[in-house]
Amino acid sequence: MRIAMIGTGYVGLVSGACLADFGHHVTCIDKDGGKIAALEAGIMPIWEPGLEALVTANAKRGRLEFTTELAAGIAGAEAVFIAVGTPSRRGDGHADLTFVYEAVRELARALTGPVVVVTKSTVPVGTGDEIARILAEEGAPEGTSVASNPEFLREGAAIRDFKIPDRIVAGVEDATDGGRARDVLKEIYRPLFLNQAPILFTGRRTAELTKYAANAFLAMKISFINEIADLCEAVGADVQEVARGIGLDNRIGTKFLHAGPGYGGSCFPKDTLALLHSAELAGVEQRIIATVVAVNDARKAGNAERVRHAVGGDLTGKRIGLLGLTFKPNTDDMRDAPSIPLVAALIAGGASVVAFDPVGREQAEPLLAGITFADDALAVADGADAVVVVTEWDEFRGIDLADMASRMRGTALVDLRNVYDPAEAKRAGLSYRGIGRGKPEANSAS
Repeated sequence: MRIAMIGTGYVGLVSGACLADFGHHVTCIDKDGGKIAALEAGIMPIWEPGLEALVTANAKRGRLEFTTELAAGIAGAEAVFIAVGTPSRRGDGHADLTFVYEAVRELARALTGPVVVVTKSTVPVGTGDEIARILAEEGAPEGTSVASNPEFLREGAAIRDFKIPDRIVAGVEDATDGGRARDVLKEIYRPLFLNQAPILFTGRRTAELTKYAANAFLAMKISFINEIADLCEAVGADVQEVARGIGLDNRIGTKFLHAGPGYGGSCFPKDTLALLHSAELAGVEQRIIATVVAVNDARKAGNAERVRHAVGGDLTGKRIGLLGLTFKPNTDDMRDAPSIPLVAALIAGGASVVAFDPVGREQAEPLLAGITFADDALAVADGADAVVVVTEWDEFRGIDLADMASRMRGTALVDLRNVYDPAEAKRAGLSYRGIGRGKPEANSAS
């Protein structure tokens, strides 16, 4: 099947490459000529494990192409996916649909025959209805259908998530298109049916809301375990054991129960805000999600306080080394990363900051003015009063803590991801402070 993908960001590029790997012919379209030229040269605009090899292989086979020309890119396509950005709108947090609607208007004018327009971007409830209205208003060919097919990709594991999904959600309106969108989506995802991947066909509005509800629920689990971690510190319990204890209950599950510095990234922050705004427009209060957002904001704002306490209560003149900057490992994404408010607060408190991230430096530099970047992980410890684990990259797990301690001026190890064993850190001569792992004093080497 011939498919067009409008947008070559994270969702569009990963989805397009994976669909091409299924055997479809996919043309990815983007207005950014520099990005398209780079992709044609095999240079990826994002860092995602396995993506470069997947794109290169399918481009060589002639199944994956790139263009800036919309009309040429959609020629002969049976389905056109919309995968452009929907960032939070300044002021109210609602999803900014400017790019979506611009793409739809341009698409409508370029179509020469009916297609199925599939929204892959994360959009508020009712967006599909507005897309259908715009298509009609702009004179799209009769028979053009609109479907919602939200993505559920985790950065760092996106290719596996696309190819071996927990589920596929497809929002269609059979009553208005005679089942055309349903049939096209079935054919697109037929390779996954062979692996018995569950597909949920539902209404368009339900599919749109499902995406937001899923992300809000996962964000809630993170904020929940972070609050439990605070209680653990107060009463001398271990949040990791608590998480194991509740996670073994299959009604709860083990995922997203890792205490840390708060969630960030391209999805949870903006999607929870967009859901709250949609609820406000509908006149329905969402108290739980509002609290989740507030708890997470407070969590990220309070990380610098943990560091301040670890170095004796005053950051002035202190040198702080940071391990990791991206919002999670296996990505270069810095959007809403906990490191951003942490760095700002440390510098405002009078500290100097040196940081290392395996792949995130290029994205981090414009966002983190005033810090020094190290060339390797251990270099952040040189002369440091404290080392702070911000992102749990695998390569940090094997660091020789005794070597780290020997390089430091102070002894504080603030482990915001609970990567290290407190006893091992103590043996290395470090004063360890994790998240929810008993009272900080109990883990101190001093």
